[in-house]
Parts: sequence; structure tokens; C-alpha cells
Amino acid sequence: MNAFITAMQLSVAAAFVSIPLVRARFGAVATEAAHAELRRQDVRTTVLEENGMRFDAGGHETWAPVSIATVLAATAGLNLAGVSWAGVVNWVVLGLVLAINIVILYSNLTATGSVRAAFARKGDPELARIDVAALLKAAEGGFPRWVWVVQNVRHVIVFGAAALALTATALA
Repeated sequence: MNAFITAMQLSVAAAFVSIPLVRARFGAVATEAAHAELRRQDVRTTVLEENGMRFDAGGHETWAPVSIATVLAATAGLNLAGVSWAGVVNWVVLGLVLAINIVILYSNLTATGSVRAAFARKGDPELARIDVAALLKAAEGGFPRWVWVVQNVRHVIVFGAAALALTATALA
């Protein structure tokens, strides 16, 4: 049972690491596509950086998923070693991972509205006139089409493997 739980946790860890890997490979192209859209809208391209908006693997797009994957790998190690309190750690870590992935999924689904609201809060008239939907669509176009599939498979792996690991923990 511990080997199964470990495999599920490592699957979730790998799914999280896929985020910065894809962004590292294609983020520059997505950023350039976003810059091209901003130029089309006659908006300075520096607004993205000025407002912490990135499409590459910088910042939290790397440290957050890598940190989560590291914690999952450590938890998997506890399970594989048969540590008596690993079950408690599983519940805490996998519960947090599920909650975090719900936030990520929600963020993906509400990105246009969230970015629009964030830009509006800044009070910068140039930000307020950006067609955010067009900006995000342009950036998305900088990633290969298969990345959408990877993103959705990642969610299925995270939700499914975490649920299976928690079920196995409950049965152990």
C-alpha cells in the first residue's frame, strides 16, 4: 500500500513540475505574443513586467510548483520508508495540494476577469483600456496547442492521484 501511495504522490509531484517546464520552454514566445498584442492595442509592453504579469517560468510560476513537488517527494519518502506518522502527513499535504489545485483551476477559469480587475485596481488609465481577453488569448497562442491538453491532464492527475492516495491512506 505504501508503494502505491508513494507512486500517486510522485505522480502529483511530476504534474506540478510540468508547469514551470512548459513555461520555461514556451514562455518567451507567449510573452512576445502578448507584447505584440499590446503594441496592436497601442499600449506600452512594459505594463506586463510593471504589474508582475509573466508567461515564463519566473517567479512564483517556478518556486511554487517546485516547492509543492519537493514536499510531495519528501512525503512519498516517508511513506516508502514506512514511517508510522506518514498517514497524518499524507492527509495534511494531499489535502493542501487538492485545495491549491482548486485555486489554480479557478484562477485559470477566471483569468480574464481577475486580470481585468487587477488592472482596474491600479488606477492606471492605460491599463484600464487594455483588451484583457485579447491579451490573454494572444499569450495563450504563444504556447503550442498540446499545452492545453497537458494542462487538463495535469489537473486530472493531481485530483485523481491525490484522491487515490488519500483513499489508500484511509484504507491502510
